[in-house]
Amino acid sequence: FFSSWGGGSSGEAVAAENISHRESVQQCRMPEASGTVVYGEEPWLLDASHTEDGYVMVSYSGSADKIKVRITYPDDTQYIYPMKLGEGAQTFPLTGGDGSYTIDLLEHTTDSQYAIAFSQEISVKLADEFEPFLYPNQYVWFTQSSKAAVYAKQLSDQASDDLNFVELVYNYVVKNITYDKELAASVKSGYLPVLDTVLAKKTGICFDYAALMTGMLRSQGVPCKLVVGYAGTIYHAWIDVY
Repeated sequence: FFSSWGGGSSGEAVAAENISHRESVQQCRMPEASGTVVYGEEPWLLDASHTEDGYVMVSYSGSADKIKVRITYPDDTQYIYPMKLGEGAQTFPLTGGDGSYTIDLLEHTTDSQYAIAFSQEISVKLADEFEPFLYPNQYVWFTQSSKAAVYAKQLSDQASDDLNFVELVYNYVVKNITYDKELAASVKSGYLPVLDTVLAKKTGICFDYAALMTGMLRSQGVPCKLVVGYAGTIYHAWIDVY
C-alpha cells in the first residue's frame, strides 16, 4: 500500500506480502423446528418447515422403548435412522435431491419388529443441491460451541483456501484418531457417533472417523456427504467432499 502522512508531499511505499487466507465461518448453520409446516399429532410431530434446506425434524413424546425414522427418497431408496429417546426434536437429512419423500415414523413392538405409527409424504424443492450437506443432523451432530467445531475453526484460520482446509482436517483425523477394535467387535445397531467424545478419546470406528470429519467440514461451510454402506462386502462409512 501507499501511505502519505504529515501533510508533506513525500510518500513512503511499503511492500506487503500477498498472503491468501481462508475466510473462516463464524457461525455454523443450525436446523430449526420453526413450526410453520407441521404434520401429525402427539406423541409424533414432523416439522417440515425447512425442507428447502434439506432436512426435517421429528419429535416423539410416547412410551415406546425404541423408535426409528424411515425416509423413502424420490428414487425409492430407503434410509432408517434411530431416534434418541427424550431429546426433543431431532434432525433428519433429505439428501436425495428434489422430489417426493415419504417419512415413516416407527415404534418398536416385539423382538426386531416395528410398526408404522405415522406416515407422511412431502414434496421437496431444495434451495441448493449442497444444502443438505451443510447442516448437523442425526448422524453428524454439532453446534458452534462443540469442541469439534471450535477446533475446525482453528484449522480454518490456518488454511489458505477451502482445499487446504479440507487437507488440514483430513490430516488431523487420520493422524490423531486410532481405530477402536474393541468397539468394532461389540458395536450394536443404532450406534450414533458423538463427535466431541471421538475428539477427546481420539479413537473410534469408521463411522466415527467419517462423522467427525463431516462435522468439522460442515461447521466451516464445506459441503460434505457422510456415506454409510458397503465397500465390497464390508459394511463401512466414508465421506464425499465438495
